[in-house]
Amino acid sequence: MNTDTKNRFWTKLPAVIGFTFIACFLWGSAFPCIKIGYRLFGIPAGDSASQMVFAGTRFFIAGLMVIAIASLQKKKFAVPSVPGIPKVLILALLQTAGQYFFFYIGLAHASGVSSSIIEGANTFFCILVAAFIFRSEKINLRKMLGCAVGFLGVVLIQLPGGSVEMHFSLIGEGFVLFSTVLAAFSSSYIKKVGQQEDPMLMSGWQFFAGGLMLAAGGLFAGGRINFAAAGEKQAAAVLLLIYMAFISATAYTIWSMLLKYNPVSRISVFSFINPVIGVLLSALLLGEGGRAFTLTGIAALALVSLGIVIVNRA
Repeated sequence: MNTDTKNRFWTKLPAVIGFTFIACFLWGSAFPCIKIGYRLFGIPAGDSASQMVFAGTRFFIAGLMVIAIASLQKKKFAVPSVPGIPKVLILALLQTAGQYFFFYIGLAHASGVSSSIIEGANTFFCILVAAFIFRSEKINLRKMLGCAVGFLGVVLIQLPGGSVEMHFSLIGEGFVLFSTVLAAFSSSYIKKVGQQEDPMLMSGWQFFAGGLMLAAGGLFAGGRINFAAAGEKQAAAVLLLIYMAFISATAYTIWSMLLKYNPVSRISVFSFINPVIGVLLSALLLGEGGRAFTLTGIAALALVSLGIVIVNRA
């Protein structure tokens, strides 16, 4: 596949829809997987240090996965260029170490409902950061309308009985909110550096570096991953950790490629699918609530889809 053909492939609507759905499905599955992982490894909500070790191990393995694939493709050990090393470190601080430090701790102290709604606001932050900070694209009424419609779907899927009780704490919802802001900056930054660097290579090494930062910080603070806590389910715990690494390695690499060849707003609006899938999979895997498979759940998915259509309409 030559360069021009590759560029056109990643901008075609069927490819955009297909690959964004794969990435969003994987990310959506991370919500219940994190909760299951906390249970298997016996990590309580207040043990932030062990949560960091858990997260860091996941992303460290994800980095190894992506680097291995990139090396196989290049038929040599894939390392970033000398000018690319500072970019990798900046991206690692924004995307992995920074975002997930706040996300993992915040998720342990916030309700799933409020966390999902706050995560849904990430699309607004992505468009605003791209337009006003990085100035990589222009904002318009159509984009904001599409985001508003999609966000309404995210809120709707969280309504257990027609209303939602929101409360705010700094270490809970505040940390989740800050993680979405960092995610917005990382989306625009990967688009910027992706014009000069290989997005897959950048993804792999930023996961590797960011994972080391998280794990080292957690270990220094006294955190541990206790495989013995899983008891007879140790094999399941290991497989879960590997799957979570696969989620990050696959989804973020796909997202980086899409951001390289498309406007941030066109891709980021698909992230509204994440909380919807998270609710659906939580209902299946964790038995949390029956609202996923109701008229409300269908209406929420329809609104999210409509928001995506509005933003992507020529």
